[in-house]
Amino acid sequence: MLDRFDLVVLGAGSAARDAANTASRKYGARVALVERERWGGSCPNVACTPTKAYLVAAELAHDVDELAERIGIEAGPARVNLARVRAWKESLKKPQEKWVEDLRSQGFTTYAEEASLVDAHTVRAGEHVLETDRILIATGSRTAVPPIEGIDEVGWVDHISALDLTELPASLLVVGAGAVGLEFGQAFSRFGSRVTIVDGLDRIAPAADAEASATLTEALDAEGIELATSVFVKSVRREGDETVATIAPRDGSDTYELCAQTILLASGRVPNVEGLDLEAAGVATTKAGIAVDEHLRTSVEGIWAAGDVNAVAQFTPVAQYQARIAVADMFEDNAPAADYSVLPTAIFTDPELGSVGLTEERAREEGHDVGVGRNEYVKRFSYIEARHGLFKIVFDRSDRKVLGLHVVSRNAGDIVQGFSLGLRLGATVDELAAMHHVFPTFGEGVKAAAERAS
Repeated sequence: MLDRFDLVVLGAGSAARDAANTASRKYGARVALVERERWGGSCPNVACTPTKAYLVAAELAHDVDELAERIGIEAGPARVNLARVRAWKESLKKPQEKWVEDLRSQGFTTYAEEASLVDAHTVRAGEHVLETDRILIATGSRTAVPPIEGIDEVGWVDHISALDLTELPASLLVVGAGAVGLEFGQAFSRFGSRVTIVDGLDRIAPAADAEASATLTEALDAEGIELATSVFVKSVRREGDETVATIAPRDGSDTYELCAQTILLASGRVPNVEGLDLEAAGVATTKAGIAVDEHLRTSVEGIWAAGDVNAVAQFTPVAQYQARIAVADMFEDNAPAADYSVLPTAIFTDPELGSVGLTEERAREEGHDVGVGRNEYVKRFSYIEARHGLFKIVFDRSDRKVLGLHVVSRNAGDIVQGFSLGLRLGATVDELAAMHHVFPTFGEGVKAAAERAS
């Protein structure tokens, strides 16, 4: 069966839906979406939304145990029923049939099929052949399985299957100390698991400012989470109810073993491109994903790629942003290029690690005359007995313009998100120091850091 569309989108996640909405609403395009597995994509189903529900539950359990008695509330100790936490998480999700109903109500044609490229203007979706002048590939990514000897035999969980556990593992070995590994590691530690997090790089949150990473390390270590960096998991084997992992230090020193009931993989992502038959259309790829330019164009005219599948910056807001950039390029002349220079991010541990702009290390590498303003405490910390915090402003001494902001605190993501506009508009550290602030807030730590800038 042959169908004709103005735009065919492969995928139904954040980038795909934003592209379909923009193309239809702004340009009057007739749009089809082809999805093989998960309508709505990863974020609302198995990633951003449900994982943050677990973090809310973990923070509540922690505060009950650590704060309740001290402040006069008789509520502890907290006992986490993982099956009930999972049921609550599931209740927050939109059912798959509702996703399809909503997409169709917006005028989109949906195909629950595996998509493959026939050529640069033709997509096969099951028995359907879709012709179009524009194709957007937005098929997302999945957990990368590292080359660990024995990993396929012992079994493992990732951010998807960990959310379906109904019994708490007594111990958890997390492979990867990025955002996913840190968030899940802390959540399960607060639920009651004994947690070890390992990573081959020399520090956790390796993309973050080094000082912010160190502050978060101290906070997690104080909670009893074991952190091992500069090590690799060489092999794993099953012994009874536990998995035994052989750990190899990066410096070549002697290996050692760690035991855990469950292994969680969180050491990277791979693009969902298998089955798309990219070669048929000549779409170029890299090891990380589909190669794109600043307009999200692939190597083939008429085909764009947005979201995790291009691996430029694997965040939901970036996927949505890229979709809009790509659609503008499809339908307009002289459409703007993508700009990631001011990109706020957050790791939703407790405390959170929020960042926007250049790290101190990166600013020095780029040749800036770097100045730093830092603060480590706000009054709000005393209410929750927070002992580890950082508000750090990186600026250029020559013109005093803020280059980066790095915060380790509760609500850090909200803080850096708000200040990101200041970076885009060229705010100086002195302007941040002179601004009015609300007391007592977590965000006032930025003003205090600016006042201490030298």
